[in-house]
Amino acid sequence: MPVAIENPYAKPGTPWLRGNLHAHTTNSDGKCAPQAVVDLYAERGYDFLMISDHDKLTDPEPLNARGMVLIPGNEISAKGPHLLHVDAHSIVPPDEDRQTVVNNVLADGGFAVLNHPNWQKSFNHCPLELLEKLEGFVGIEIYNGVIRRLDGSPLATDKWDRLLSGGRRLWGFGNDDSHRPEDDIALAWNVVQSDDRSVKGIVDAFLDGRFYASTGVEIESVSVEGATVKVTAPNAKRLVVNGDWGKRLKQADATSIAYTVEENAPQTYIRIEAYGEGEAQAWTQPFFIRK
Repeated sequence: MPVAIENPYAKPGTPWLRGNLHAHTTNSDGKCAPQAVVDLYAERGYDFLMISDHDKLTDPEPLNARGMVLIPGNEISAKGPHLLHVDAHSIVPPDEDRQTVVNNVLADGGFAVLNHPNWQKSFNHCPLELLEKLEGFVGIEIYNGVIRRLDGSPLATDKWDRLLSGGRRLWGFGNDDSHRPEDDIALAWNVVQSDDRSVKGIVDAFLDGRFYASTGVEIESVSVEGATVKVTAPNAKRLVVNGDWGKRLKQADATSIAYTVEENAPQTYIRIEAYGEGEAQAWTQPFFIRK
């Protein structure tokens, strides 16, 4: 039976834009005022930023964007596991029923991302059972930078693989969750493919899965030809292809890797991880396999 690979990425040559969707200011529990937070990211060459204060919509309109695209949003935090409301037009009240929250985010015209699933001593801020139950959210934070200095794990690819292997189509996000400028800036970010440098262009790229998450490895190109996926990352030391349930299918100590899905392969998706110097990593979105 022929294999078809669903490629979420745009054609080679489409611009890559780097940004963070999770940053706090003095409007909630951050140490810096909104403009100072914008300045910190602009100074590091970011292309877009979303201020995500807890249960409060910090209006980006009065701020000097410093050449960045500022996406309106917030982090819905009270009464349950935290989630990002991306491209928010109004405040969605927190509700103990997180499905109600996700539904209201969608009704507002934005999208929802479940945050830092493996935070806290339980390593279970957002239980897998809830993630499996909820419908309508776009993805989860597979890496949350601030958890590096808190209890739990910043990494949540374990839950991502279990959700993907169970048939869910969810994207993986990497964010700072910045609170303190001295500790939390440029720990993790998302790099979207978009030739439309606007809120809509960037939001559409996220919804389509045209992005990768990173803590330091740069992915230069992603291509699919027939049943073969190829990824190039110039500063990678190792590239790994993972399949269902996190199974390692191939690895190469190189700056590029190609993987061909065989006709009778049991995989329903593959995704590629890149490893660089120190703790630097990057994660592609899943390539879903149709047979």
